[in-house]
Amino acid sequence: MNAPLRIAEIFGPTIQGEGALIGEATVFVRAGGCDYRCVWCDSLHAVDSENRHQWAKMTPQQVWDRVHDLSGGVPLTVSISGGNPAIQDFAPLIDLGHAQGYRFACETQGSIAKPWFADLDMLVLSPKPPSSKEFVDWAAFDACIAAAGAANTVLKIVIFDDTDYQWARDVATRYPALPLFIQPGNPEVDPSQPVDLNAATARLEWLVNKASTDRWFTPRILPQLHVLIWGNKRGV
Repeated sequence: MNAPLRIAEIFGPTIQGEGALIGEATVFVRAGGCDYRCVWCDSLHAVDSENRHQWAKMTPQQVWDRVHDLSGGVPLTVSISGGNPAIQDFAPLIDLGHAQGYRFACETQGSIAKPWFADLDMLVLSPKPPSSKEFVDWAAFDACIAAAGAANTVLKIVIFDDTDYQWARDVATRYPALPLFIQPGNPEVDPSQPVDLNAATARLEWLVNKASTDRWFTPRILPQLHVLIWGNKRGV
């Protein structure tokens, strides 16, 4: 029998707000639990163990039934996020969805490699920069890339300051074959407070100007589209 999954929330259909699939119709499956504690985390409800009582224990079939219900049975992309979804086994859920024409993407920081990465349509590896106060185990990160095999693997890096920016450039040099998407970080993570849109666009402008001045044309620079539309509201 498949082990139950710890699920913080399932929501959609909405749009993917960032990275390689930005703007694409998506249902999100957010896993509960994480091995990181980034200082600027915007999804603590799926990270901190103190929120564990809010997470649902669901079988892969129950998760799939909810995804299928939300999407009305029309195939779209299912994004598995967290927390760190790599802590758990999402292979059975992916199998259920693929059988009905759904696509699966997963975003993880690259700290834990899982065989089911190879079943994904896209693996988004998002190593955390120095501003997070976490540290990347590059051997584990390389293992995630190897586990993904032929799956489409991309990099996504959040940038808050000059140190993060230079770090991202170093990561791009380390993995030249992987498409790179970068975005300005959002320090306004309180879902009960409105986001300062002027500040958000100013951070994006800073990042665009910095990369342009440096002639760093490797990454695709994108906003967090969901933040511009809904701020930090959950479930959208």
